[in-house]
Amino acid sequence: MQKDVIIIGGGAAGFFAAINIAEQRPDLKVAILERGKEGLTKVKISGGGRCNVTHAEFLPLELTKYYPRGEKELLGPFHKFMTGDTIAWFEERGVPLKIEDDGRMFPQSNSSQTIIDCFLNEAKTHGVEVLYNHAVKTVTKEDANFHIQTTQGDFTSKHLMVATGSNPKIWQLLETFGHTIAKPVPSLFTFNITDERIKDIPGVVVKDVAVTVKDTNLYSEGPLLITHWGLSAPSILKLSAFGAIALAARDYKFQIEVNFIKTTLADCLASLKDLKQEQAKKAIFTSIAFGLPKRLWHKLVLASGLDTDTKWADVNKAQLERLAKQLTQAVFNVEGKSTFKEEFVTAGGVHLKEINFKTFESKYVQQLYFAGEVLNIDAVTGGFNFQNAWTSAFIAAKAIANLA
Repeated sequence: MQKDVIIIGGGAAGFFAAINIAEQRPDLKVAILERGKEGLTKVKISGGGRCNVTHAEFLPLELTKYYPRGEKELLGPFHKFMTGDTIAWFEERGVPLKIEDDGRMFPQSNSSQTIIDCFLNEAKTHGVEVLYNHAVKTVTKEDANFHIQTTQGDFTSKHLMVATGSNPKIWQLLETFGHTIAKPVPSLFTFNITDERIKDIPGVVVKDVAVTVKDTNLYSEGPLLITHWGLSAPSILKLSAFGAIALAARDYKFQIEVNFIKTTLADCLASLKDLKQEQAKKAIFTSIAFGLPKRLWHKLVLASGLDTDTKWADVNKAQLERLAKQLTQAVFNVEGKSTFKEEFVTAGGVHLKEINFKTFESKYVQQLYFAGEVLNIDAVTGGFNFQNAWTSAFIAAKAIANLA
């Protein structure tokens, strides 16, 4: 079957690219090949079913800092298609977005189905053919045409875009074209920790902490969530993203240091000495300080070797120092990871040096384009991975539409 443009992958990047190509060039026959019985599954579950479309960061240079892999390469593309362009694109198609307190952006409907319906309706309006259950078996190029063999039939196309996300089989096919693949490792994951200080207090949140991976330069700040299996929330997820390769090399066994109050040991000690004077007759256990959650304060006090009835007046210098260290230099042993299976993000993919980032075209194969996480680009949580999908898909679509 002959097409002008074939896009492998019926996810966010694939649909976004197909719609933009067909909109700019109604004369082109555009088809999406999706291996599953339905597409846009990641869109459906993103953000707890609300779809975290993008993030309210409107400066290209600042936006790139959320990408452990791709920071340098995405600066130029973000000057062409950015967060504001994403917002405008969806609003022009009847899907207004809203900004939440943490900067994440969702459809006002609070439903990912709104995004899915938008894509499906736009694809239908512009004549994009969406073919489900079409798993790609082989891809070759001959006489300036790509030949794609699928489980449901064969296709020929002048232009080919790969938007499959982290798909090992597709990566293997791309290697036959001379591309090299950065070994995939998990990028967003939580830390598995067994420790008395966080035992039996799942659900406790500390609004702003500093976390360091010992013996590395890995550092992050932000909210911290204590879970049944360890630690999570943005401060941990950032570390997992920026440290994806280093932590995989350690087989996810390493130590972290948590500063629960984001102040120095010396300043913390000075504050504790003030409390010793001001609340001399009170029990330390019940004197919650530094705005910490009560249950966590109790755990850290006990971990310092203090009893539940120890009064401030009775503590000595060594005991105050132990408490200060628990508050500012608490060391935890990480014994593994837990990944978000639904919103799994991988570090790895086509090496970025092999891509022309003005068009997202392969430097090795003419008319072969890429969009989304099939490339070795990934981001922290918060809508940034989708923004990469929109940007890369839009720029590649424009390049195809101009050349076809």
